[in-house]
Amino acid sequence: MTTLLWLALPYIALTSFLVGHVWRYRHDQFGWTTRSSQLYESRLLRLGSPLFHFGLLAVIGGHVMGLVIPKSWTEFVGITEGMYHLVSVTAGSLAGAATVAGMVILLYRRFAVPAVRKATTRGDKVMYALLAAATVTGMVNTVGENLIGGGYDYRATVSVWFRGLFAFSARPELMAGTPLSFQVHNVVVLVLLGIWPYTRLVHVFSAPVGYLVRPYVVYRRRDPKRPDANRYARAWSDQHE
Repeated sequence: MTTLLWLALPYIALTSFLVGHVWRYRHDQFGWTTRSSQLYESRLLRLGSPLFHFGLLAVIGGHVMGLVIPKSWTEFVGITEGMYHLVSVTAGSLAGAATVAGMVILLYRRFAVPAVRKATTRGDKVMYALLAAATVTGMVNTVGENLIGGGYDYRATVSVWFRGLFAFSARPELMAGTPLSFQVHNVVVLVLLGIWPYTRLVHVFSAPVGYLVRPYVVYRRRDPKRPDANRYARAWSDQHE
């Protein structure tokens, strides 16, 4: 089970993540969208979306620092374990709280507003369930284990295991001894990565870069002071009768 969860599952999820995005882009470019529901309801969306997205960006930034940067590097620049723990717990709790608040608002909107609920697919429901599970278990790790529980040095186990996956020298036994909440959190995130390319989450890798180079769109309006304005209006009307 240790090998299955912490060696086979990560590589299956990462392969699905990479290959799935290539397949989706080549065969379903028109489906590469968020399927925005802003037209159905915008008040709750304006409140929940920034909270969730900006909170999640901060959470991801914290994960990059904690998982990718080795403990020896931060100690080398003078960041002690106590300093790192204080910043990690404080920033992580604030970012997590914003993410949870945003998600609660968005989930309420998704299922309480009839028009938005009708636009929700089965795939969306699975995605939202995994996102909620990943967020809740992440908060349990940050607040429960590292704040209330006295702290757990995941950089000595989870971080080493994570970096080992990309160096093809993973040590699954490191994850076997971590707290249950960390194990559940990692499994949920791996499953979420595996289904990522087949959901609306692909919009994360979309950016309106083309807007920077596309030509200007020229808008003209009819000026009643111009003598030929009525002539153009009649021509347009005759053409479309």
